[in-house]
Amino acid sequence: MATPRIEAVNDFVIRFANVNGTGSASANNMFSKAVFRMGVPVSPKNIFPSNIQGLPTWFEVRVTEKGYMGSRGDVDFVVAINGQTMKQDYETLMPGGYFMYDSTKALPREFKRDDVIEIGIPLTQMCIDNYTNPRQRQLFKNIIYVGALAYLFDMEFEVLTGMVKDQFAKKEKLIAPNIGALELGFNYAKEHFEGVCGLSVSRRDNVGDSIMIDGNSATGLGAVYGGATFAGWYPITPSTSVVEAYEKYANKFRKDENGKNKFAILQAEDELSAMGMAIGGNWNGARSFTATSGPGLSLMSEFIGLAYFAEIPVVLIDVQRSGPSTGMPTRTQQSDVISAAYASHGDTKHVLLIPCDPAECFEMTATAFDVADRLQTPVIVLSDLDLGMNDHVSRPFKWDDDRKYDRGKVLTAEDLDNMQERWGRYKDVDGDGIGYRTYPGTHPTKGSYFTRGSSHDEYAAYTEDSSVYEANMERLVKKWDTAKEVAPRPQIKYRDKDSKVAAIFYGTSAQASYEALDGLEEEGTKINTCRIKSFPFHPDIGKFIEEHDTIFVIEQNRDAQMRTLLINEFNTGTERLRSILNIDGMPIRARRIKRKIERMLNGEAVSPFTTVNSSGEGVEA
Repeated sequence: MATPRIEAVNDFVIRFANVNGTGSASANNMFSKAVFRMGVPVSPKNIFPSNIQGLPTWFEVRVTEKGYMGSRGDVDFVVAINGQTMKQDYETLMPGGYFMYDSTKALPREFKRDDVIEIGIPLTQMCIDNYTNPRQRQLFKNIIYVGALAYLFDMEFEVLTGMVKDQFAKKEKLIAPNIGALELGFNYAKEHFEGVCGLSVSRRDNVGDSIMIDGNSATGLGAVYGGATFAGWYPITPSTSVVEAYEKYANKFRKDENGKNKFAILQAEDELSAMGMAIGGNWNGARSFTATSGPGLSLMSEFIGLAYFAEIPVVLIDVQRSGPSTGMPTRTQQSDVISAAYASHGDTKHVLLIPCDPAECFEMTATAFDVADRLQTPVIVLSDLDLGMNDHVSRPFKWDDDRKYDRGKVLTAEDLDNMQERWGRYKDVDGDGIGYRTYPGTHPTKGSYFTRGSSHDEYAAYTEDSSVYEANMERLVKKWDTAKEVAPRPQIKYRDKDSKVAAIFYGTSAQASYEALDGLEEEGTKINTCRIKSFPFHPDIGKFIEEHDTIFVIEQNRDAQMRTLLINEFNTGTERLRSILNIDGMPIRARRIKRKIERMLNGEAVSPFTTVNSSGEGVEA
């Protein structure tokens, strides 16, 4: 019996398989944004190598009318342009899926699946026949297959032509040839593949006023709105575009009436220096930050510890990638959780803010500067490559123009003059663990102190008195308790108040987790959820854990780092917290989460890993 073809309207996954450096990303983005312009939510993922040119690259687009923004898992349609990976791409297809390829050369004989619909388009020959410039032949090949997809998916062709006109409004001579390439593909598919494809994109009004933006751009804008005026920086994938975005938006919003910059960016010689510059800027009263990824976080740890102990506010944007060491620089993971939470030697703990979408990247970055100033401590915004470098459909950013920055406990010259008692930089007079500080030059004779990373007393004087040191460390614990009320609270949802089964997740694991749990609920299994948005953990998370007997902790690292953090911070037993882990460098997939939970609830002894090598589940790459 023949496998039926996959049929769906506004609900499928298409994967483009290309060679890095061939201009395919622009064409693939055009397809993705055309779907968005038709009012259908879309989730694109650019899976690219860390070299400049030549290695395989994939661009996966999820068309999702229901608005699920996480990776689904499984592929329904492949556009196979890269001969190196064609066999792999062929095998990843779901039964009943579609395989578009360049039929200038016939498929190799080993491509024999009777459950795949093959769509051959002679892309290379069409380019040879229509273009003489070698570079045009390479670039327009990508546009031709987008045109073919427009026919196969019954898309509104004028949406694509409108995008071309918008993109090349300042280069009008490029409009006609690009539209011509779209027409070549559209007409070929119309002539040869009428009625072949059961997938379609139909106009909806499901995106409302949503925008498409990557998390790093949102983070850079959030830094501007958060009042940042200085960035110390050392470039590293995938965080580089955070500071680039900050520079772009600061050039627009951080200039005086004469056009003079009211911000500064300094590229340091290494990550440690970049963090040192950011600390120095904040010590001097300028809201300052830096951005990095895992390797940079490791190098910055010494200065992070200094900022913690000397109590200097600073903001660090950590866009996580696959480690350890150099790892896979262009693959995503949530692998810095523990190293960020406890960065540096000795007893240190750091505030983490964990966004799950671009809107939260914007909001949490702006908030991070307030939290850092209020608590006088480092705050780390924990993003990742998937969130940072891929476009996401996001709610619009909102900002209250009446909002005032929270600079925390900062004494003015008048405060110092009116003070009757002796001021101590590290003296806790309010019972919240936070002392009052001054900016350099606040007063000609009062308010000065020596900032040191060595042991100090309430008045910032050096000491090796054990009791004084112990009292200082205990005060920092009190400040940590204050931080629990300052940091964003968890997002908890009870699907069934009587259920003893729950799931905990965070960051970019959230979207796929929610989808997986929605699917389980449709089948009668209701699982309560807690999305962690910050560290230190709010007491509500501890209460949530105590209310349930089985809690799935869903994350994207090998060593169950968030689970470890929960066990350590709440001193809870290990049996009730069960890991579901993804470590292949790709965004975690909803279908794999669902399958894993089903098997665990059925009592199967299965690995916690959702990836192919570890579990044998699925056929996805």
